[in-house]
Amino acid sequence: MRLDKFLKASRLIKRRTVAKEVADAGRISVNGRVAKAGTEVSVGDVITLRFAKQTVEVRVASLVENPRKEAAQELYEVLSGGLDPAAEEN
Repeated sequence: MRLDKFLKASRLIKRRTVAKEVADAGRISVNGRVAKAGTEVSVGDVITLRFAKQTVEVRVASLVENPRKEAAQELYEVLSGGLDPAAEEN
């Protein structure tokens, strides 16, 4: 699954266009390497998101195209950092 699509499906980033912008700015890495929006992610990959004031590190737990809102958090496991929805838009 593409990185930008996973970020939207998991609701780590609300919109796919925002995920693409963040990735193009070099603020997302997959397994320690800077990633573009089209980077393929697999179960077990570690994604690091650098927002304005925080860094969040998650491990991909499963890949689902269109999960229900309640199931979105089951797609990943938070390894470090917290998820502050207000920081996402920065």
